[in-house]
Amino acid sequence: MSPKISFQDVSRQFTVGGRTAFTALDRLSLDIADGEFVTVVGPSGCGKSTAMSIAAGLLAPSSGRVLVDGAPVEGPGPERGVIFQQYALFPWLTVRENVEFGLQIAKVDRAERRRIADRFIALVGLSDFADALPKTLSGGMKQRCAIARAYAVNPKILLMDEPFGALDALTRVQLQDQLLSTWSQERRTVLFITHDVDEAVYLANRVVVMAARPGRLDRIVPVDLPYPRNEEVRLSPAFSALRNEVWRAVYHPAAAH
Repeated sequence: MSPKISFQDVSRQFTVGGRTAFTALDRLSLDIADGEFVTVVGPSGCGKSTAMSIAAGLLAPSSGRVLVDGAPVEGPGPERGVIFQQYALFPWLTVRENVEFGLQIAKVDRAERRRIADRFIALVGLSDFADALPKTLSGGMKQRCAIARAYAVNPKILLMDEPFGALDALTRVQLQDQLLSTWSQERRTVLFITHDVDEAVYLANRVVVMAARPGRLDRIVPVDLPYPRNEEVRLSPAFSALRNEVWRAVYHPAAAH
């Protein structure tokens, strides 16, 4: 079976004043299977966000290519939902109106928009706040709204760049569990970027470890932990061993090899 997402020898240089200033991503090759949950960790400047932006079609590679379902990525597309650390909600729209926004652009009729939006609002636990404006929501609730909005347009792929990075530790853990619960029901393909090693191991089927300057793939760590994941898994010796392996790979790469 062909991969859902395929990075094929992808590099990206950035220029300043007509000269190449630095290489953000160096010959990244990575295949992600349909329905797989892959997390990406690595030091600052290792090209994580650059890789995601290329997969999203927001940035073109300098060389190489990214394929989705075998077709080259040449720009943004409805099959890829993108969620950033910043919630990017429309402040003048309610939770429901925010979730319906992409459906409205797609010219889905009003009754169907309402049905789809309410389903995903319920899925992320915001039914009691469907008519609330974003300014009345906590950070975690805003991010859940952003996730519901991404899901509502039925993307095959979720591209998530540090979506829980600005949240407090308790809310972060709650949203990790919420995301896994939703993923287990929907089984979309997820590429999830994080600085948090615990988060990377807890969520993923595989953890991709990037090395910096220039950004390149250092190693892939399979996560052979059972789903559903819960506190028992998080506190298990197997989780601790995987976390330590990924931690050493990120923060002590020379010793890890």
